[in-house]
Amino acid sequence: MSARILSPDRFAERRPSPAPVLVEAVLDRAGGVCSWKGASGHRYAHSIFSLIECPPLPKVAYALVRRDADGACKVLHIASGGSDAPTLNLARIRQRGAMLGANEVHVHALARTDDERQLVVCDLRAGQFGALAEEPTRAVCA
Repeated sequence: MSARILSPDRFAERRPSPAPVLVEAVLDRAGGVCSWKGASGHRYAHSIFSLIECPPLPKVAYALVRRDADGACKVLHIASGGSDAPTLNLARIRQRGAMLGANEVHVHALARTDDERQLVVCDLRAGQFGALAEEPTRAVCA
């Protein structure tokens, strides 16, 4: 019986690599565009997706929004995707959105680095909530 030595390099070449999620391809499926104003006065363009139909997202800044029947929008949560796995980001977005009663995801994908995304998120939180909290504070009934 003969033995054969296998090189790990041979198998590394065959292993399929996951295709990167292109931000442009994701945004092409958006249902519209809107903008939200940060505390700095800067307006940030967002692509609109329904919570159910939102595609897997790379690291982007996003807002979870509830749109009422009359078209009025209320921001419920502002954050950014923290994982390199787009499906994991989507799972977190859908879970948090369902818990808060959101029906839309507003995606800001123009910030390319983690630092830029964090700056956008902080500016939007301060502009929308008056604080750096991920969600607006709720009044406690006594």
